[in-house]
Amino acid sequence: MSGKRFVYTAHFKKDYRRLPENIKQAFAKQIRFLQENPDHPSLDIKKMKDPRGIWRCKLTAGYRFTFQIDGDTYLLRRIGPHDVEKKP
Repeated sequence: MSGKRFVYTAHFKKDYRRLPENIKQAFAKQIRFLQENPDHPSLDIKKMKDPRGIWRCKLTAGYRFTFQIDGDTYLLRRIGPHDVEKKP
Protein backbone atom coordinates (compact mmCIF):
# COMPACT_ATOMS: atom_id res chain seq x y z
CA MET A 1 0.00 0.00 0.00
CA SER A 2 1.27 3.44 -0.82
CA GLY A 3 2.19 6.09 1.74
CA LYS A 4 -0.55 8.56 0.84
CA ARG A 5 -1.87 10.61 3.71
CA PHE A 6 -5.33 12.17 3.70
CA VAL A 7 -6.02 15.43 5.53
CA TYR A 8 -9.56 16.80 5.75
CA THR A 9 -10.46 20.50 5.85
CA ALA A 10 -13.16 21.75 8.23
CA HIS A 11 -15.35 22.41 5.14
CA PHE A 12 -14.92 18.81 4.03
CA LYS A 13 -15.85 17.45 7.46
CA LYS A 14 -18.94 19.65 7.61
CA ASP A 15 -19.97 18.66 4.07
CA TYR A 16 -19.41 14.96 4.86
CA ARG A 17 -21.65 15.00 7.93
CA ARG A 18 -24.54 16.19 5.75
CA LEU A 19 -24.23 13.42 3.15
CA PRO A 20 -26.70 10.57 2.76
CA GLU A 21 -25.36 7.21 3.93
CA ASN A 22 -25.11 5.79 0.38
CA ILE A 23 -22.84 8.69 -0.65
CA LYS A 24 -20.65 8.14 2.43
CA GLN A 25 -20.31 4.50 1.34
CA ALA A 26 -19.40 5.60 -2.21
CA PHE A 27 -16.75 7.91 -0.73
CA ALA A 28 -15.26 5.05 1.32
CA LYS A 29 -14.93 2.98 -1.87
CA GLN A 30 -13.44 5.82 -3.90
CA ILE A 31 -10.95 6.85 -1.22
CA ARG A 32 -9.65 3.24 -1.18
CA PHE A 33 -9.19 3.40 -4.95
CA LEU A 34 -7.42 6.76 -4.61
CA GLN A 35 -5.10 5.26 -1.97
CA GLU A 36 -4.32 2.13 -3.96
CA ASN A 37 -4.62 3.19 -7.62
CA PRO A 38 -5.22 6.87 -8.48
CA ASP A 39 -5.56 5.84 -12.13
CA HIS A 40 -8.61 3.67 -11.43
CA PRO A 41 -11.17 4.59 -14.12
CA SER A 42 -14.11 4.96 -11.72
CA LEU A 43 -12.36 7.89 -9.99
CA ASP A 44 -12.56 10.03 -13.13
CA ILE A 45 -10.01 12.45 -11.62
CA LYS A 46 -9.66 15.76 -13.42
CA LYS A 47 -7.60 18.86 -12.67
CA MET A 48 -9.88 21.84 -12.27
CA LYS A 49 -9.30 25.23 -13.83
CA ASP A 50 -8.15 26.71 -10.55
CA PRO A 51 -4.84 28.46 -9.84
CA ARG A 52 -4.51 26.59 -6.51
CA GLY A 53 -4.07 23.23 -8.28
CA ILE A 54 -7.34 21.68 -7.16
CA TRP A 55 -8.49 18.33 -8.48
CA ARG A 56 -11.94 16.76 -8.47
CA CYS A 57 -12.95 13.14 -8.15
CA LYS A 58 -16.24 11.50 -9.04
CA LEU A 59 -18.24 9.66 -6.37
CA THR A 60 -21.46 9.07 -8.30
CA ALA A 61 -23.15 10.67 -11.28
CA GLY A 62 -24.23 13.57 -9.05
CA TYR A 63 -21.55 13.78 -6.33
CA ARG A 64 -17.89 14.85 -6.32
CA PHE A 65 -15.09 15.66 -3.92
CA THR A 66 -12.23 18.09 -4.42
CA PHE A 67 -8.65 17.90 -3.21
CA GLN A 68 -5.13 19.24 -3.56
CA ILE A 69 -1.94 17.19 -3.68
CA ASP A 70 1.30 18.10 -1.90
CA GLY A 71 3.77 15.26 -2.25
CA ASP A 72 2.12 12.23 -0.62
CA THR A 73 -0.48 14.36 1.20
CA TYR A 74 -3.97 14.76 -0.20
CA LEU A 75 -5.88 17.71 1.26
CA LEU A 76 -9.56 16.89 0.87
CA ARG A 77 -11.35 20.21 0.50
CA ARG A 78 -15.07 19.73 -0.29
CA ILE A 79 -17.54 16.90 -0.90
CA GLY A 80 -21.10 17.05 -2.11
CA PRO A 81 -23.41 17.38 -5.08
CA HIS A 82 -21.86 18.09 -8.47
CA ASP A 83 -22.06 21.87 -7.87
CA VAL A 84 -19.41 21.54 -5.11
CA GLU A 85 -16.99 22.18 -7.98
CA LYS A 86 -18.16 25.82 -8.08
CA LYS A 87 -16.49 26.47 -4.69
CA PRO A 88 -13.76 23.84 -4.51
